[in-house]
Amino acid sequence: MTETGNGRGTAAGARETDEAEVRRVARVILLDPDDRILLLHGYEPDDPEQTWWFTPGGGLEGDETHEQAALRELVEETGITDVALGPVLWRRHCSFPFAGRRWTQDEQYYLARTTQTATAPGGLTELEARSVAGLRWWTSAELSAARETVYPDRLAELLDTLLDEGPPSPPLDLAPEIV
Repeated sequence: MTETGNGRGTAAGARETDEAEVRRVARVILLDPDDRILLLHGYEPDDPEQTWWFTPGGGLEGDETHEQAALRELVEETGITDVALGPVLWRRHCSFPFAGRRWTQDEQYYLARTTQTATAPGGLTELEARSVAGLRWWTSAELSAARETVYPDRLAELLDTLLDEGPPSPPLDLAPEIV
């Protein structure tokens, strides 16, 4: 996978790019049959005490579409292959320090559903292997009560709205996150 997400928008396994380059990223709001969301637990490789939770996803490779990148990243980061990819929910611009450099990304968040809840990450890059501690399915209530850092900002509120109202049309443009 080319980028995991350090929670800040993330690039746990992102390939090195020019710092002025804006990476195009596909992220996934993956829900199981009980409407739990799957998040990865990441940390700064040089400071394992600095942790966060984030959605699966990563940078587009070559002429790959956002949809293709979203599905590829899901397999690499979670091992989940039985996925129904839905619409784009949100768009976000973010910039954050991670692994000794600044990452700047334009992200699209896709809704996806699965009945496959067992995870088996198998395509982590070396950087991702040094910065991803695991995965967890979260209920909306658990996410709302979380005292840990979660990305994107306001994910609990966004998930509640999604579950109550369905996907927005057109996709929402989230506030930029510059860390």
